Amino acid sequence: MTGTPPASFSYPITAPRPNAADPPEILRELRDEDPLRPMTFAEGRSGWLATGYSAVRAVLADSRFSAKQELMVLPVDAPGAAKGVPAEPGAFIRMDPPDHTKYRSNLIAEFTVRRMNQLEPRIVKVTNEALDAMEAAGPPVDLIQAFALPIPSLVMCDVFGVPAEGRADFEHSMAVTDSFESTREEVQAAFAKMSSYFPPLIESKRKNPTDDIFSGIVNGSEFTVEELTNIGLTLFVGGFESTTHMIGLGVYSLLTNPEQGAALRADLGLVDGAVEELLRYLSIVHRGPIRVALEDVELEGRLIKKGEPVMMSFPAANRDPHKYESPESLDITRTARGHLAFGHGVHQCIGQQLARVEMRIAFAALFERFPGLRLAVEPGEVPLKNQLFSTIHGLQKLPVAW
Repeated sequence: MTGTPPASFSYPITAPRPNAADPPEILRELRDEDPLRPMTFAEGRSGWLATGYSAVRAVLADSRFSAKQELMVLPVDAPGAAKGVPAEPGAFIRMDPPDHTKYRSNLIAEFTVRRMNQLEPRIVKVTNEALDAMEAAGPPVDLIQAFALPIPSLVMCDVFGVPAEGRADFEHSMAVTDSFESTREEVQAAFAKMSSYFPPLIESKRKNPTDDIFSGIVNGSEFTVEELTNIGLTLFVGGFESTTHMIGLGVYSLLTNPEQGAALRADLGLVDGAVEELLRYLSIVHRGPIRVALEDVELEGRLIKKGEPVMMSFPAANRDPHKYESPESLDITRTARGHLAFGHGVHQCIGQQLARVEMRIAFAALFERFPGLRLAVEPGEVPLKNQLFSTIHGLQKLPVAW
């Protein structure tokens, strides 16, 4: 072991952000002091906080650290959180291999780059329809409701082959789960309602398969209805919420860094690099993930004992100066490869290519249609999502004009 670890502390869950795009300053300070440090979790359990790029990447790549739900530990107490029980069948992101592998290997064929690129025409259509509606309404508009939310919502409905007559209810339930104004009871009811959509949808896909991705998953496996329901919920919620807030925060970041926005407008060929840089810069998974050591592990000169949890901070790791030069600056011309916005290792986001395609199309089309796009309020007046128990950072609203 090297060095003496600093005293343990509790995660600064309510630490203020200097603005909507930048993480709390304390995360940078903690990383610069010690990239892997003791931390006290809920119920007083001892563990670790990883903020350095190398430490976070090492934990995610190491099979000696577990993602199992029954081992789950939270940074703060969260009423209603499932603790000490195994993940439900199909909820593969809360499992380790070989259970995790069984599910992921059956899904990966439906999420290839080639398959995602086949969705481009539909994503372009959905995006242009949202822009048409914005233009017809006239400024100002809330870009979250008018643009950032409907694109991933409609795309995910396409991915799952949700019939047109069922989409309004499905989208409403998703909006409830992501709303700042929703109570915990309303969110739970919305998830229950979404779960009820899947059994009849699965039966329909088995009887009359179509060319959507969910049909491929249903008919390319022998999973039960319960497993497929939980797979569907996992993929749908992940694909909807994260992409919505990446689009919203991405536009905010480009508008509040006008030289970067101007560079993209001048050369839309920069959009692929802009997407990767925004993923790095924003790192919207603002708290977690958490892994638990299955045995004693030496890492970064520390001994992590069997059973101790390690919480990772993507925002701190993706702005680590040991990995990126001038990491606090948004630079859409930089090579941001290797960022951890989608995680790393066996649990790396399975839908990352779809998210990239959606963001690339959305940013390019928006700035091409509205080259004079600007914030309709001061940057500090843009309201943030409730951060207390959500792991995804985002905006409540983004008022814009042109």
